[in-house]
Amino acid sequence: MELEEMKKEIEALVIAKGFYNKPEDIPKKLLFAFIELGEASDAWKKGLGEEKIAEELIDVIFYILDASRLACPNMNMDEVFAKKLAKNLGRPYQYGEGHRNMQPEENKK
Repeated sequence: MELEEMKKEIEALVIAKGFYNKPEDIPKKLLFAFIELGEASDAWKKGLGEEKIAEELIDVIFYILDASRLACPNMNMDEVFAKKLAKNLGRPYQYGEGHRNMQPEENKK
């Protein structure tokens, strides 16, 4: 299933269940994504198994795609993903190294 197809499935779920479905709800959806990410971390720390961890990570994806549906309705997330992946693959540094270079000087020890 492609991201755009997932967005449509999530929208159908949101409408069917009466969940938050307005642009002003985007901050809530992003907060819920962080909460689900925390639940995935807790599941991993507690050794609850791959199925539980995967379920929580999928919840994160649900909230992110739902937020993207409202925040970027004219963007094709499959295309955005492909462009971002190509951009990341073209970077000259390892994942995370660019972030270390953005730290204040006193933290670069």
